[in-house]
Amino acid sequence: MFAANSRYQTVPTATYTTPSGKPIVYLLRRFIAPPSSFSTIAVYTVKQGDRIDNISAQVFGDPKLYWRLCDANLATRPADLTDTIGTTLNVTLPQGIPATPTIAS
Repeated sequence: MFAANSRYQTVPTATYTTPSGKPIVYLLRRFIAPPSSFSTIAVYTVKQGDRIDNISAQVFGDPKLYWRLCDANLATRPADLTDTIGTTLNVTLPQGIPATPTIAS
């Protein structure tokens, strides 16, 4: 139903049946996990002229994954993340994927 990079891709659906018998499919509510459930892999410092989609393209390789930055940094409005120069953003793995420590050889 949704693209693989959509924040709604894993959200389940439900069906409401109207009194006339017509089924209406809708998305259930999407809850954002607490930041502690994400593994931080980098920190990005906001610079003059930054936009959330450009930051997402730089750190994830996909501008449409900006919502992952919002989730990891508790932002309900994407623009809130880039309003202040010098703000640091946590860049995280998707929820439930733990960071794998690298072993120096």
